Amino acid sequence: MRKIVVLEHISLDGIIQAPGGPDEDTSGGFAYGGWIAPYSDAMLGTALRKQMSLPFDLLLGRKTYQIWAPYWPQHADGWPEANAAIKYVASNSMPSGEWQPCVILNGDIAEKVAVIKQQPGPDLHVWGSGQLIQTLLKHDLVDVFWLMSYPITLGVGKRLFADGTIPMAFKVTESQVTSKGVVIANYERAGAITVQDPPISSNAKR
Repeated sequence: MRKIVVLEHISLDGIIQAPGGPDEDTSGGFAYGGWIAPYSDAMLGTALRKQMSLPFDLLLGRKTYQIWAPYWPQHADGWPEANAAIKYVASNSMPSGEWQPCVILNGDIAEKVAVIKQQPGPDLHVWGSGQLIQTLLKHDLVDVFWLMSYPITLGVGKRLFADGTIPMAFKVTESQVTSKGVVIANYERAGAITVQDPPISSNAKR
């Protein structure tokens, strides 16, 4: 079965909006676009290139697709894998896509994504696409989070985890910290959440 891997730049308070540039996504009056720029270094670049070079197809929301569609075909040397990948785009308003190969998913997005997961092919990588991620989380369709956590709080903006996220347990399978303090970690599903009473200390028994 194909896995859905969510890859995000995320602040300490969970914001994922417009990490790349000031005009990337100003919805809601967001004024901090490009907030990841001061934290770039060679280690982060190497980790990103490793992820971007893995076999994958893309699963994107409409807005992320429309931001990327005019850019990556003109910068093919920077990420040729993205141009070659199938772009599955969740949208009920976009009839077709200019950045090919492209498959538009409309109607019941969760149901269609669940079917695609069962088909042969590489894992499905989700970048950006905040609204789509909420749908995937509510329907228990995310298998892996690959997160770059930055030592910054933004206070406002679109969050990775919103109301409706299903409780899930994860295990960290890989992690590193860059010279600028970015924590890069891979989180894979680890079953259901388990709870138990804390152990009773000897002092508490007295």
